Amino acid sequence: MDAVRQLHPEGKEGSYRLAPHNIDAEQAMLGAILVNNEAFFRVSDFLEKEHFYEAVHQEIYEVLGKIVRAGKTATPITAKTFLPDELIENVSMAQYLARLAAEATTVINAYDYGQTIYDLALERALIQIGEEMVEVAYDRDVELTPSSQIEAAERQLFDLAEKGRYDGGFQGFNTALRDAIAMAGEAYKRDGGLSGIATGLSDLDRLMGGLQKSDLIILAARPAMGKTALATNLAFHVAKSYKSSTLPDGRIKAEDGGIVGFFSLEMSSEQLATRILAEQSGISSSEIRRGNIHESQFSTLVDTSNMLSQVPLYIDDTGGISVSQLSARARRLKRQKGLDLLIVDYLQLLSGSSKNSNANRVQELTEITTSLKALAKELEVPIIALSQLSRQVENRDDKRPQLSDLRESGSIEQDADVVMFIYREEYYLKNKQPKEGTNEHTIWQEEMEKAHGVADVIIGKQRHGPTGTVSLAFVDHLTRFSNLARTEYSSQRIDN
Repeated sequence: MDAVRQLHPEGKEGSYRLAPHNIDAEQAMLGAILVNNEAFFRVSDFLEKEHFYEAVHQEIYEVLGKIVRAGKTATPITAKTFLPDELIENVSMAQYLARLAAEATTVINAYDYGQTIYDLALERALIQIGEEMVEVAYDRDVELTPSSQIEAAERQLFDLAEKGRYDGGFQGFNTALRDAIAMAGEAYKRDGGLSGIATGLSDLDRLMGGLQKSDLIILAARPAMGKTALATNLAFHVAKSYKSSTLPDGRIKAEDGGIVGFFSLEMSSEQLATRILAEQSGISSSEIRRGNIHESQFSTLVDTSNMLSQVPLYIDDTGGISVSQLSARARRLKRQKGLDLLIVDYLQLLSGSSKNSNANRVQELTEITTSLKALAKELEVPIIALSQLSRQVENRDDKRPQLSDLRESGSIEQDADVVMFIYREEYYLKNKQPKEGTNEHTIWQEEMEKAHGVADVIIGKQRHGPTGTVSLAFVDHLTRFSNLARTEYSSQRIDN
């Protein structure tokens, strides 16, 4: 193939370096298509003309693709009509196409040729990203901070990593069925028989089937209901249950539980750690903070902390970050440590991108929820985002929350796959104590006893399953949610 090599005399490069490429693989790929058009369909779902290094090869691949997609046969004779007559001096396009076809060996290796071309194109893209980073850093634009440059580079790198995959596209229904059966088999083997990640709360798992990949789950409640407590309980259970295996391609897969990332925009990492320490040790967080503990309790704390230190739970307590910063950090965590569950505490403390800084809060929150849903799909992990409820709950006789109580509820309700509310009757009854000795006080005491230590998790929306209410046990001073004994309540209510 001397014709194209004359365009790139690689032995005379001098002091500069050529970008990674493989002319032989490109020629073999094109030759395979010319000999057997089936070769095109083996690579067309991931290989584009831009992935070819040589401009002439880009043109040839594009023309061959158009001919094949039109239902015609692509040969040197049919293709030359749509290409320039002369390639270089003394070599016509017809001659070059004929040589490509004549020297093609077999269609069997077409996929490998395509992968080689594609991988080299990714390497060239990496070089371009690196060069752009250097140029931007030297440029020192006043409005472009170093942190925003890092985020932009990380976004480009993650996009490139996701594009560097050969899977995707249409699949036969039999393939989808096989995947569904495989998922069911994994659920059968997993503790609790769930298709998603187990929360450790059996009744909640039964209603949701666990935390599903790519789902955006909104956990909403009024203050003091226990949003953060439930989030930390779920985060720790998932991280503590983590078991992994290595796939044949070298990737790590979570067999049970998962690696958890926790964005705490309100509380410090120390406060979160204290809550989890209290929950696991059985010593109240207020006593831990005051140091009001005896020697045996301190020994328990040390043993518990040693156990907790082994758990794959990562906390980012940076306040006031934007949704784009959050996304960049989540991508980085997935790339460096792995990621199976992401928790954001809480939604209203996130800000939108700077380009929408002048937009109203509803528009900003729409951007945030849309970005979180896109991030869940991109990373293929469930994201639990905590959210406040509006004050209108307090103005009703029935304080049980509903979807319309979500602040700026339109976008949250629309983008979420699951919306869960926490409701504790005990919290509201405390403030309604009648005068002692009255009949009303007796009734109030009975209601308090019934509501004591019970929290309802109301699933107001679930895209892939039923809605309903699950009752859980809640220990306030330990900020611990747990399964409620079956004798203490009737079975959960499910609304189909």
